[in-house]
Amino acid sequence: MPGENLTRIEAQERRALVDTQSYEISLDLTKGAELFGSRSVVRFTAKPGSFTFIDLIAHEVREISLNGEQLSPSEVFADSRIALTNLQEQNVLVVDADCSYTNTGEGLHRFVDPVDDEVYLYSQFEVPDSRRVFAVFEQPDLKATFQFTVTAPDNWKVISNSPTPEPINHDASSTATWGFEPTPRISSYITALVAGPYESTFSELTSSDGRIIPLGVYGRKSLWQHIDADYLFDKTREGFAYFESKFGVPYPFEKYDQLFVPEFNAGAMENAGAVTFTETYVFRSKVTDAVKERRVVTILHELAHMWFGDLVTMRWWNDLWLNESFAEWASTIATAEATEWTEAWTTFNAMEKTWAYRQDQLPSTHPIVAEINDLEDVQVNFDGITYAKGGSVLKQLAAWVGIDAFFAGVGQYFQKHAWGNTEVSDLLTELEATSGRDLSTWASKWLETAGVNTLSPVIAEDSSGKITRFAVTQTAPADYPTIRPHRLGVGLYNLVDGALARTHYVEIDVDGDRTEVPELQGHDRPDLVLLNDNDLAYAKIRLDERSLATAIAHLGAISDPLARSIVWGAAWDQTRDAESAASDYIDLVLGNIGSETESTTVRTTLAQLRTAAALYVAPGEQQAARLKVAEGLWELAQSAPAGSDSQLQFVTAFAGAIVNSEHAGIVGRLRSGEDTLPGLEIDADLSWQLLIGLASIGATDAASIDAALAADNTSKGAEFAALAHAALPTVTDKRIAWKRLVENSDAPNTIVRAGSQGFVHPNSVEVLGEFVQSYFDMLLPVWESRTYQIANYLIVGLYPTPLANAELREATRTWLSDNADAAPALRRLVSEGLADVERALAAQARDAEDDSED
Repeated sequence: MPGENLTRIEAQERRALVDTQSYEISLDLTKGAELFGSRSVVRFTAKPGSFTFIDLIAHEVREISLNGEQLSPSEVFADSRIALTNLQEQNVLVVDADCSYTNTGEGLHRFVDPVDDEVYLYSQFEVPDSRRVFAVFEQPDLKATFQFTVTAPDNWKVISNSPTPEPINHDASSTATWGFEPTPRISSYITALVAGPYESTFSELTSSDGRIIPLGVYGRKSLWQHIDADYLFDKTREGFAYFESKFGVPYPFEKYDQLFVPEFNAGAMENAGAVTFTETYVFRSKVTDAVKERRVVTILHELAHMWFGDLVTMRWWNDLWLNESFAEWASTIATAEATEWTEAWTTFNAMEKTWAYRQDQLPSTHPIVAEINDLEDVQVNFDGITYAKGGSVLKQLAAWVGIDAFFAGVGQYFQKHAWGNTEVSDLLTELEATSGRDLSTWASKWLETAGVNTLSPVIAEDSSGKITRFAVTQTAPADYPTIRPHRLGVGLYNLVDGALARTHYVEIDVDGDRTEVPELQGHDRPDLVLLNDNDLAYAKIRLDERSLATAIAHLGAISDPLARSIVWGAAWDQTRDAESAASDYIDLVLGNIGSETESTTVRTTLAQLRTAAALYVAPGEQQAARLKVAEGLWELAQSAPAGSDSQLQFVTAFAGAIVNSEHAGIVGRLRSGEDTLPGLEIDADLSWQLLIGLASIGATDAASIDAALAADNTSKGAEFAALAHAALPTVTDKRIAWKRLVENSDAPNTIVRAGSQGFVHPNSVEVLGEFVQSYFDMLLPVWESRTYQIANYLIVGLYPTPLANAELREATRTWLSDNADAAPALRRLVSEGLADVERALAAQARDAEDDSED
């Protein structure tokens, strides 16, 4: 039985029979806290006499009529599908149903604000969840117009893809009806409905074709004071101007609203003209520059989708990367060139590429153009390949064909395929036309194969220190042996007046196992040779012995932040690959991170430091390593400039790394205000971070956490409290948390996510072994009974990675062996956890070698 799944073959067969024209969707949001009314009128053509199905997930279906003939819901509705038979050339389907609100961030999410008891709704339909709200052909290549009519309380605001109309009030019932104009022809997953007593403010801009585009920003009443709408409007205008200029195509929709919604699973969603954002981007407390910059990149990522994804949409989800990779690349170049965040490519290297390299070395890695057989496949494919590797490869492609030719080809692609559906070959055709380069070989090697290559320098010099030979070698993992072409920069760096500065640079094409670089012959051997300088290529790099020694001794002296990020990344790759000891990486970070200026580089490196100490150090040395890290972070926090970004990051990292009562005393006194650091404000979010640190080593209790929640009775406070409760380190506390997360099914998505994160805190390693069998016992029931998003949070979040021992490895292998017939998407999630443990064990063995040598 199909259940809620849909295969690619079924979608192709349906598309061959059906073409959709329009949807008229009437929603009644006044029926209570659990259900809403949904009536759909769907007009479509079909091959006469054929049969197919339409998708719907509903609590109850009251009426189904096809071309005027009443159909029995009990006979034709089952397993999220309504069977449609004896179709005519022109068809009208009417479906009247009651559907359910969710608290999982899928479909139509309902949230009650604990501050004022106001109700807020928002939709999230990607990948297959518009069917939770109305009857729909749920696949991206069946585009149509969508006309929404919504009945809701008359004190609400109702927002959709089309401009919001004046409501018709129903005075007797305190309700009103909003009748929206039809959208252009779009895919169902980018339709949107947001409703509730949202606060709002408005502005406008002039599009490149002279149209006035209304702009709106929306947020909850209890958070409205923290929303900096003027700044958001400014970044939006900068993005509009940049994209319209570079794409040569005006913004395709009538208005542009940006809505900050509660309990959101992702960073944002590109609903056409009505983008929804996580409330993480509403700053009620001080945040790092990394988060501020990430918000700008996200704003421009979603704006780029208005063209790439919304105007032109992939035919099926195997080309999801066409949406996400392009938006990653486009938002980064726009951030760097059109906003004050000029080092966005450094951020991209530190964050996105780190994510991509990790994902590309998991057993679940896949080509950028992935094989997506069904909806379950695509759900787990919102990953580092689809976003970050794809974005990295597009950056290289732009360098390969030339940036002007790249933008020209993209513009032609938009013009030729506006309001249609495409495959990757359609984009490459336009890029070949504008650049004159044959991209067939490039595409086959980069888009259709998996794995990441490693590039290393080969350097020979004469007695005077002149380079006599320079080459770049390329290797590939045995499982994915493709050797690829790279556009690559090589930088030569020398110590000059205490700074490690670039003194020479060449840009070359690298291909094959070895590429000679005669341009560098005759140059003095530099202090540091940096492959992939400017970060054009997607590849792991290695430093030669002299360069590595220079980098370790003088990393903070490298003047270019992007070059520093590349060196940081190379050091981390060598640690993850068990080529260098985790203990050495800890020394590198603690010795150099204090002088790093880029907030995202600091943020990413601190996370890697935590992983190295908790997972990669030899087991007998882990306690000492974690102590060293905690005390090093506290020293960094004390020496950081007052009120600085780094100070905040070091204090937060210290709170997450504490291991003993002395540390707990420091954290407790900071939180109470008994001790202070100059310029450090203990605001609401930092106070919670400090409390979570205390909870992780049992230096506070459940009652104190509940008291903190009573003082901060907000949705954000509830997330922090869930994390803190789950981080409490005793078996009893863990069993309470396990019951809340796994055995009960009423917790909303953000509470499940936060609780799972707290449950596996590294300070809980002594008790996590008690839950290994429970973890494997819950996998199949959770996968079968929960929505995808909740199942994902539990399966990934509760995997006891901090154990990182042979027993966990064997237990995971046993489950995978015993459950060979489990859903491939579920097996993928479990196998990724196993891969992390196997990598940790290899790193531990490498670190132990250094210990034995010492």
